[in-house]
Amino acid sequence: MKKLSMEELERLSLEEFKQVEKSPIVLVLDNIRSLNNVGSAFRTADAFRIKKIFLCGITGTPPHRDIQKTALGATESLDWEYCASTLEAVEKLKREGYQLCALEQVEKSVMLNEFSPNPAQNYALIFGNEVFGVEEEVLKKCDTVLEIPQLGTKHSLNISVTLGIAVWDMMVKLDQF
Repeated sequence: MKKLSMEELERLSLEEFKQVEKSPIVLVLDNIRSLNNVGSAFRTADAFRIKKIFLCGITGTPPHRDIQKTALGATESLDWEYCASTLEAVEKLKREGYQLCALEQVEKSVMLNEFSPNPAQNYALIFGNEVFGVEEEVLKKCDTVLEIPQLGTKHSLNISVTLGIAVWDMMVKLDQF
């Protein structure tokens, strides 16, 4: 067994990535304070051909060296938009027909492993602040609140981990591979 070379991985060039069809998913980052988490979101979004990232509120925007440190150039491949308010972003996405799905722990949340997305639907996955989570008024606009089941003593996962799990799960369920 040997590691694959860059040529063997057959990754898309930047130009090819810009032209190829994207997944039916956009990401909404709600007041993310860590620039490293923002960079990780970009890198994960690139890996799964996410359509767009909305950076909202206090969430940092490219170019910034701390974002670049973890994004590894993904800020160049992905479409992104800054919105001063997360509420403004989700209302826009709702008007465009996106199903709004926050990742949060609330009463009557749907466990991610039990969620069955509709392949004909576009989805906006909303991820909240590292301390306070998704804003309450944003949660009220959501169609679904998804929760990742956990078994340990901690009550949450880092946003970059949550984002990776949720995006991968949606991509598998939407048969994007």
